[in-house]
Amino acid sequence: MTCRIQLSHLSLMLLVLLALEVPFGFVYARSELARFSNAAELGAVTLAEVCEEKLERGLASDLPELARTYARRTGSGVTVTDRDGIVLTGSDTDNVATAGRNLSSEEDISTALHDRPAIGIHDDPASGGDVLFATVPGNSNGTVPCVVRTLYPVAPLTEKIHATWAALAVVGLGVLAVVALIGFALASSITRPLRALERATTQLADGRLTDPPAPDRGPPELRRLAVSFTHTATRLQHLLHAQQSFASEASHQLKTPLTSLRLRLENFEPHLAPCAQHSLNQAIDEVGRLSRMVQGLLALARLENSAITPEMIDLDAVVADRAAIWTAFASEQRVDITVAAARAGRVWAVRGTLEQIIDNLLSNALRVSPPGTTITLAAATAQAGSDSTPLTVELHVMDQGPGMTETERHRAFDRFWRAADAHHDGTGLGLSMVQRLTHASGGEVTLNATPGGGLDAVVRLRPAREARPRNNATALQKYSPLRGHS
Repeated sequence: MTCRIQLSHLSLMLLVLLALEVPFGFVYARSELARFSNAAELGAVTLAEVCEEKLERGLASDLPELARTYARRTGSGVTVTDRDGIVLTGSDTDNVATAGRNLSSEEDISTALHDRPAIGIHDDPASGGDVLFATVPGNSNGTVPCVVRTLYPVAPLTEKIHATWAALAVVGLGVLAVVALIGFALASSITRPLRALERATTQLADGRLTDPPAPDRGPPELRRLAVSFTHTATRLQHLLHAQQSFASEASHQLKTPLTSLRLRLENFEPHLAPCAQHSLNQAIDEVGRLSRMVQGLLALARLENSAITPEMIDLDAVVADRAAIWTAFASEQRVDITVAAARAGRVWAVRGTLEQIIDNLLSNALRVSPPGTTITLAAATAQAGSDSTPLTVELHVMDQGPGMTETERHRAFDRFWRAADAHHDGTGLGLSMVQRLTHASGGEVTLNATPGGGLDAVVRLRPAREARPRNNATALQKYSPLRGHS
């Protein structure tokens, strides 16, 4: 913004300078040429009057000296002709002024012989440049006894005009330099509070505002904006802190009564009739499901209220560790867990999220896997799209269960959603948590159908050799969630 403000100031000043200096330069050049022409004409008229007086008095012999003296004094070339255009004399600087030469055919001499002055500029082959000529008649009682032509080189006048243009350019550049310094100072004073607001916004996006913008710098509008922003940021931080406090306190306050309720229900078991045993078991299962749902909601709340930064994690090691832990649980249901031999290497992920992602996906897969089936974990690099797109790391968790329809796969990431024909005790929060954990790590998750009718949960993450995502906000901007998902 500083450059834009300064550029606007310089552009405006440049237009002003051009509007002032260019017309002034042209007016000055024309006035100097007019002054030079008038001076040349006045000098030629004066010399013509003197020459005409000399001829009337019969002192034609004085004309050569008079012409040379005038030429030396004015730096011009002088030619004097008689009434017929025959050269009487000329100065040494006028190579054309050869005594006895007839110049009546030349336009300016012919004009002067008709008692009209001629003034103009033409090219002089002898000097190799332009000259200003002033040809005037020596008028005496309506007759023209002589004609005087004076020639002045235009080069000195041209150099003077060019020097004036150069001076105007230097002055313009100086003014632009001063305006640039002043504009830079003004732009810096205006944008400095904006830069402070930008830094404060970045800090707030990262989770905590440690350097609020100063409310006493910049224009009044920016000062009021800084005060409003600081108030808003403080309020948001207070709300986030309150939510985090609620999540941590609710986790403790809800866990204790739910555990107590479960124990009381289990204590009823010896005293109930066999016909009520089924209802008691269902109540205990519902309490367990409620407990897991509360834990899932609190985990999502903590995740959404935290500013987290991805780190380099060895995906292969995490997959092997979680597979080894879940193998015992899978054996109880006569389900096998296998890990593909391909290696994926390190990926960018928030510390601890990969374990939660794999645990939730394996838990869902075990709920729907019939006995005698296999759950496969495979992690490998894959092309993100076209040949020009970078590689991604894909983690597949594939089961051989009943699978999902396309509509169900799109809704599976909604909170509390469960399939209509689901007979397991899931809470409907597992896949929602997987999606948010994946987004926080800068990746995305999709559900695909497998050829055998099961489900393939694909988690795509960025390989660790790519640029590091700054935080979960940056990751969420880069990887948008699936259409239709919450």
